[in-house]
Formats: sequence, structure tokens, C-alpha cells
Amino acid sequence: MAKIGIVDSGCGGLSVYREILKVLPHSSYIYYADNANCPYGEKSPQFIIGRMNEICSLLISKGAAVIVVACNTATSAAIASLRESFPIPFVGMEPAVKPAALGTRSGVIGVLATEGTLKGSKYLHNKELYEDEVQILEHAGLGFVELVERGVLCGSEAESVVRSSLAPLLEAGADTIVLGCTHYPFLLPVMQKVAAELTPNPVRFIDPSPAVARRLVDVLRAEHIEPEDPRPGLELLCSGSREVALRLLGQFS
Repeated sequence: MAKIGIVDSGCGGLSVYREILKVLPHSSYIYYADNANCPYGEKSPQFIIGRMNEICSLLISKGAAVIVVACNTATSAAIASLRESFPIPFVGMEPAVKPAALGTRSGVIGVLATEGTLKGSKYLHNKELYEDEVQILEHAGLGFVELVERGVLCGSEAESVVRSSLAPLLEAGADTIVLGCTHYPFLLPVMQKVAAELTPNPVRFIDPSPAVARRLVDVLRAEHIEPEDPRPGLELLCSGSREVALRLLGQFS
């Protein structure tokens, strides 16, 4: 039976898995968290390509018929190489600049992402399409990935880290914030709390994961891949500790 592979630098891609599970609840999954090498935002493209090739080769050997690269930085750095190297379809992350640009009321949108994503060709292409229509502000979510990998999703430490990155965007008038890293949705409740403290205006946060889940369904249909399994479930693989990943999975699986 065909399996769906999902790969990320760590636990962030579980936010994508959470959305995929809503539309494909009866499928079998293999998730690989390369958390021993997380975060990817500071790694070289060559390193990321090498790791993605190794991990995807393993997932395919375990029966993955399609792989979701549930990491913005890895998508930008490696998905073209993966599509050349392996004969299966890959679904990557797409920076959600378009819905943010179309939905803003203030004409100012903010993009929170890793340094690697902000320098990547996918994001830069999307930015170029809309930067004449809206003002696009960028900020690296410094410390966000590390919080999630430690399982710190609330409290004063998380609020302090989030505030330092969110405040400049909101102070500049952004009313729509693109979450450009799959780790960030796990901090969404903190972001909403901090945003309410920083501005009286409503702030919309855009998580691209639901769109990725819909794209996966389209790819499965187009490629005639049948992912339903009489014994659905998830095989979790980690290059580091499994503790935080299991804790996050316990919230929604």
C-alpha cells in the first residue's frame, strides 16, 4: 500500500501533517524529523540538498510513493534536486505571499521566516510578483524554531521571543502576517496574544499548511496514487530525540 512521506528539519512539519491528516485520515505516513541538524535556516544549500537526498532515499525504501517536503528552507534549497533524483512526486511549501497581498486592508504585509527562506528563490519570486502592489516587510523569526524544538509553546519566554520579531512588523502597519516556516504555526496562540497586546487592530496570520494538504490531494489524484490503508497510522523517524515530536503528536493525532 502506498505511503505518504513527510520530511522536515525537525518538528515543524508536524503542523503540515496535522492538516494533511484532516483530508487524508485513512492513509499511512512516514515522518522524518532531522532534528539533530535543526535548524536548517543557517545551513548551506549544499548541506540541505545532501540531507534531503539521504532522507528521501530512506523514505522511498520504506514505501513512500509521494513525499511532502514540509520545510520552507528545504523546499527552496532542495526540491528541484529531489525531483531530478527520484522518480516519485514531491510536494513543497509555497510562501503564502499571494493570499496575504490579496487580503491585506492596510496595504502592508509581514513575512516571518528563516533567513534561508527569505533568501530562497521561491520566496523572492513571489515577492517580486506583488511588491509593486503592497508593502512587504520581512523579519526572521529568531528563536522561533528553537522554542518549538524544545516544546516551549507558551509562557513568558515564548511571548518575549515572539514579541521581538512581531513588534517591528505590526508597528510598521502590517495587518497580515505570513508564517513562512512550518514550525511557526505551533506558536500561533502566542502570536495572537502578543498581537492583541501590541495593536488594537485585527491581525490575520496565514498558515500555508491547509493549501499544501489540498495540493497533496491533487497530486495523488493526478498520479493515480491510492494512499488509503486498512491499517492507517504514522511511523515517526527522528535523527535526534523523539520526545517533543511525540508530545506534539499527542495534541492532534
